[in-house]
Amino acid sequence: MLRTRLYADPRHHFVHDVVLAACDRFRGKTALVDSSCDRRISYAEYGEIIRALARGFVAAGLQPGQVVAIYLPNSWEFCAAYHAATLAGGVPTLLNPSYREREVRYQLENSGAVFLITDGPLIKEINCADLPNVRRIYTTRSPGGSEEFTQLLRPATCALPAPSDSSERILAALPYSSGTTGLPKGVMLSHFNLVANVFQLLGPNATGFRHEDVMLCFLPLYHIYGLNVLLNPGLTLGATIVLTPRFHLPQLLELVVSEGVTTMPTVPPALNALTQAAEAGQFPKEHRLRWVKSGAAPLAPELARRFTALTGILVCQGYGMTEASPVTHLGYLDPQLYRPESVGQPVAQTDCRVLDVNDSEVDPGEPGELVMRGPQFMLGYWKEPQATAAVLRDGWYWSGDIVTRDDQDFYYVLDRRKEMIKYKGFPVAPAEVEALLLEHPAVRDCGVVGRPDTAAGEIPVAFVVVREGFVASGRLGDELCTFVAERLTHYKQPREVRFVEAVPRTPSGKILRKDLRKGLA
Repeated sequence: MLRTRLYADPRHHFVHDVVLAACDRFRGKTALVDSSCDRRISYAEYGEIIRALARGFVAAGLQPGQVVAIYLPNSWEFCAAYHAATLAGGVPTLLNPSYREREVRYQLENSGAVFLITDGPLIKEINCADLPNVRRIYTTRSPGGSEEFTQLLRPATCALPAPSDSSERILAALPYSSGTTGLPKGVMLSHFNLVANVFQLLGPNATGFRHEDVMLCFLPLYHIYGLNVLLNPGLTLGATIVLTPRFHLPQLLELVVSEGVTTMPTVPPALNALTQAAEAGQFPKEHRLRWVKSGAAPLAPELARRFTALTGILVCQGYGMTEASPVTHLGYLDPQLYRPESVGQPVAQTDCRVLDVNDSEVDPGEPGELVMRGPQFMLGYWKEPQATAAVLRDGWYWSGDIVTRDDQDFYYVLDRRKEMIKYKGFPVAPAEVEALLLEHPAVRDCGVVGRPDTAAGEIPVAFVVVREGFVASGRLGDELCTFVAERLTHYKQPREVRFVEAVPRTPSGKILRKDLRKGLA
């Protein structure tokens, strides 16, 4: 095993303390570059912002253990709100800024959030008046009939609370993860979980992240990949992080050169766009990019090889999930261990088993379900003890993913038993889309599956059985797509509706998605 040691001992560390230690150590260095407002923040200034904002939260009435919702695109305000909320004893829950009202209200209600940090345009059409727990709403750059974010930065003399429990028990993040059944579930990640995973990523023979790195972050910070593979590790090292609100290819290529970017975690669809830009001669020759990390969705080996051949930039694939903070496996950049077709080997202190349907270990090369344990795995699902018990058993996390392992302990992901759809790396739960479609008066039954797509990875397709009195037609299909588009964020929306006589199901009523996928051929 090449990975046995962590960067440091994660016990008794809180995320904000690790970040503030870097702020005190690297005071004169640039911590954040926010391309959305052309603002540069040094480590010294970032530490001052976090401490002032945390006191602002306490002065505004935030109590330890209460939830602070952050509903923002990538920005310095997002970063500061996140770290200040935990310093003040709060639990940040992170919302996708593309969410519609239905999705925002669900997460606010389910998490019991008392504060909401957002911006005017995001909540313009959202009715927050009858949310029982939300007491205060702060907007960052544009007014939205609420309090201004800058009020939280005003001088306050109140003391910050001491931790009420250990870092192993206090939550540092409550991201929501889509499952195959029901609505998204809150994933309870402790400070110990997040810090342990950061130290796994920064340990010997793990990532190639360095103190002198300039990291480009277009990955959304509300997602655990952006938050704990880029933001927290980058700040821990004292690197410089360049924030951009979204993946916009021309701006990204410009920033790669102008900011001297050295590394850039990415996802397969973005890597595909970068490869196409290189093929068209648009990828800059004068760059400092050493390597990119690919995660969140399966990576085609030929895509990684093509990108490297065109640009000279190595690609390191990784694997994980929100429930693991998120990384469990990483590839290598060492030429002797460079295998872009593999998700690599486990990170330090992560035990893995590959089991058959009888829960027996399989031989190398044989497929089985990946079962893991380690310090980075969640405490459980928020208010979902049954769902927690289904995946956490005797300290082991059952991933639902089918893998093989070779005799050198490299892992290869074959299939997702969970039936999740991955659109540009974003997980889409078929059950959530199906539940919404069934609210439409024309839909008697439906099933949603992913159709392979070169640009997006997978695209949601809905198979619909219409009720008596309605006629299956292109017009009705467009109406159903619009119905979903008005209620769910863009990546969850079906791009195609196919009308069928019946949705195939098992005797117990479960949708036979394999049969639906055959209909896509």
